[in-house]
Amino acid sequence: MSELTYAGKTYELAVDNGVVFHNTYSPDGTSLRNETVAGATAGAVEDVDLHATEITPGVFLVGWVETSGMTVTHAMNLDTATVHAFWTYETPDGRVAELHTAHLKEL
Repeated sequence: MSELTYAGKTYELAVDNGVVFHNTYSPDGTSLRNETVAGATAGAVEDVDLHATEITPGVFLVGWVETSGMTVTHAMNLDTATVHAFWTYETPDGRVAELHTAHLKEL
C-alpha cells in the first residue's frame, strides 16, 4: 500500500446536506474518529476501522461500517479538497442509499 497522506490529520468535511464532520485519522490511516459538529446528529462521535486504498496520487477510496449498520464510502481527493460520499442505512421502509459531495479543510 502506498503512503496514506491523510493519516494522522484532521479534516473538516462539509457535506452538501448541511452536515459537518470533523474526521480525525489515526497515524497509520487505518481508523477514524468521526465527530458530527453540525446538522441533525450534531454531537455524535464514533470510532471506526477503515478500509482504504490510494486510487491515484492524492485520491483515496476510504470505507467503513458504523455501529448502526450504516455503510460509508468516500472518494477523497486531497488535491481538490473534495469528497464524493456514498452511504447506505436501514429505515422502516428498507435500505436507503445516498450520494453526496463535500468539501474538505484540513484543521
